[in-house]
Amino acid sequence: MSTAAVNIAGVERIFPAQAGGSPVTALTPINIHVKENAFVTILGPSGCGKSTLLRIVAGLDEPTNGLVEIRGDVVVGPGADRGMVFQSYTLFPWLTVERNIEFGLREKGMPAGERRDIVRDYIAKIGLTGFENHYPKQLSGGMQQRVAIARALANDPAILLLDEPFGALDHQTRGLMQELLLNIWEADRKTVLFVTHDIEEAIFLGSRCLVMSARPGRIKADISIPLPHPRHYRMKAEPGFLDLKVRLTDEIREEAMKVA
Repeated sequence: MSTAAVNIAGVERIFPAQAGGSPVTALTPINIHVKENAFVTILGPSGCGKSTLLRIVAGLDEPTNGLVEIRGDVVVGPGADRGMVFQSYTLFPWLTVERNIEFGLREKGMPAGERRDIVRDYIAKIGLTGFENHYPKQLSGGMQQRVAIARALANDPAILLLDEPFGALDHQTRGLMQELLLNIWEADRKTVLFVTHDIEEAIFLGSRCLVMSARPGRIKADISIPLPHPRHYRMKAEPGFLDLKVRLTDEIREEAMKVA
């Protein structure tokens, strides 16, 4: 049995041919081992299979070959051991902030008093005290994503999976959301897989960055991010950060030129 939090072994994804075309290989065989409590960012050019890989880990898509293990158990579909946050806003529009966050807890049959305590704690962590009874349409995009992250974490998953969750946000809000997520991770130390195409984001958030090639996707570089914690946005201007940015930019430019 694997001792890794996530073990991706020989995962390959080939999409069947459509309308007389040829099959499309999205992922060539990929092998990744992720330690408990690691924050791993997955960086790559558009269309390289980043989201496909994350969906396979989430159990939302099946690999053509290979397997994924979560703490030694083979993934055969979605499960409560994984929390997923998407780029698009996926809150239930008919539920308030409070009801959205407690949705999974209610589904599990948790007593109301315990649900209330957990929801109150996460609302405070994401800075939305006072917005408990607001509906998604009354919130900004950044606020909605805060609720989505809190909803995923409230269920206490072993693994948190985030698929470009800040991609639709403006630059300022995106930076604030990065700091919020890091603060939560530094406190709770969940195992995180975070997909992004933003180089600075990959460095600032991650303890390790996996760089994917252009399609068909493969892991072309596995780079440690030895920056200290806690992290502050001013770190983005420091020499160590900038050196990593140059290295990752070179890796990504090389792949982007293949599809330009």
